[in-house]
Formats: sequence, C-alpha cells, structure tokens
Amino acid sequence: MKSKIIAVLLLASASAFAAETNTLGVQLWSLRAQLLPSLPSGLATTKALGFTQVETAGTYGHTAKEFRSLADLNGLKIVGSHIDYKRMQTDLPGVIAELKALGASYACVAWIPHDGDFTVEMAKEAAANFNAFGAALKAEGLRFGFHTHGYEFKPLADGTTAFDVLMSETKPDLVFCEMDVFWVVNAGVDPVRLLQKYPTRFKAFHIKDMRKGAKTGFYEGRAPVEDNVVVGQGLMDWPAIVAEGRKDGVEFYLIEDETSDPVHNIPPSIAYLETLGLKP
Repeated sequence: MKSKIIAVLLLASASAFAAETNTLGVQLWSLRAQLLPSLPSGLATTKALGFTQVETAGTYGHTAKEFRSLADLNGLKIVGSHIDYKRMQTDLPGVIAELKALGASYACVAWIPHDGDFTVEMAKEAAANFNAFGAALKAEGLRFGFHTHGYEFKPLADGTTAFDVLMSETKPDLVFCEMDVFWVVNAGVDPVRLLQKYPTRFKAFHIKDMRKGAKTGFYEGRAPVEDNVVVGQGLMDWPAIVAEGRKDGVEFYLIEDETSDPVHNIPPSIAYLETLGLKP
C-alpha cells in the first residue's frame, strides 16, 4: 500500500512539473499592432486569446511598473524580456532594475548588430559580452539568453558556423539560447538536430511555422510575411521539435506570430499546439 501511495505522489509531482513547464505563452511582439495604440486594450486582447505567460519586447511608452500593473490586472505573468544589445552594454543596472520591476526572470538579446556576414571575430566579441551580461544577471537572481536569427548559421570555411563559436565561447551556466524555430529553418538548419547537438543549452522556443514550399538557406534574418503561417499548417515537424525540446529541458514555449493577421491566426495555432500538450 505504501509503495502505491508513493507511486501516486511521484506521478502527481511529475504531472504538475509537466503542466508548469509546458505552458504556452506569447512573445508580445506578435500583438504590437494592438499594444502600440493602447497597452491596456492590447493586454486585454492577449488575455482574451487565453494566454497567462508573456515575453515582452519593450514597454510601449509605459514604465516597467505601469506595464507590470497592467499585466497583473489581466492575469499575465511576464517570464522574460527582449532587450537591445547596445542597451545591455550601456545600461545593465537599468536593465536589471527593469526586469525586477516587470517580475521577469530573464533578459534575451534578439539581434547582435553587424554589417555584412556575422564573422568569427564578431561572435567571439559577442560571446565575451554575453558571459559578462550573464554573470551580472546571475548575481541578481536573473538569467540571460540570446535569440537565434539565422545569420549565425552561415557556414564558415571549415564547415562550422558562428553559432558554434557562440556556443563554445559562452558559459552554459551564464548564457542560454532561445530558438526561433522559423529563423533556424530559414537558414536551412534542422531544429531537432540543433537541439541534439547542444542538449540543455536551449531554454526557450519562439514557435512559428513556415509555408510549405518556402525557400530556405538564407542568413539575413528576413523573409516575406507570406512565408509565415498558422502553426501546424506549415513545413515544421512540430511533434518532433516539441518532443526534443521537452527532452532537452526547454522551459518556455512562446508563440511569435508574424503573419499578417495574428489575432485571427493565433487561436488555430493554439488549438494545434494543444494537441501536443502545450496549453496557455
């Protein structure tokens, strides 16, 4: 009897953990057209779509305290925030204060400024800065990550990539990766194999799908808006991607809808992802 009780408790604990770590959130960049004219209205729309977790990309003319208050009012937990690379370099104390005011647990850099190809030298410089950012945030109980955008995957002469340099030069306890699945595939990289190559390094997904038949193998971080489609209707193998993400410790599953009509396209994306166990 005792062993059965223990087994039930363990199962309940595992189920609770799965529910907590597989909550489906949204990167608020998806809803910028709604948030820019009115933050209260935009956050109400976010709530109406069913989300409880969000990742920010700016505070839309409000202070972090005001933003947090409006998010709380709508039952929205701010899990992390995208911060400009140059601001991380010049205003790290301000970034830390903003994250704490938002109630966020991490900052993420979405773009490393560069002209032309993203080189090994650029990657090494960025990696050194990332380690410094990560150390400063860790000392404050926060985390730091960087978001893939495609340019990091252009093959180098030796067959490696600048992304490999970023991974080898950053410390896993200080820097994690946020995989934007669209930009990984746009660069011609298999997201499942990338996860397998660097297990445990990816802690967040940006979930968005690509039109079947879209061309890939580009390294500019740009694509026609028409190449963005409802999740589950494109060419990504989401069952395999989500399964590998769970296996490798991905914590944050965030829809980033860059279609021409996010408000109408997000609900069917949610419905599809719910079949994979990801629920708002």
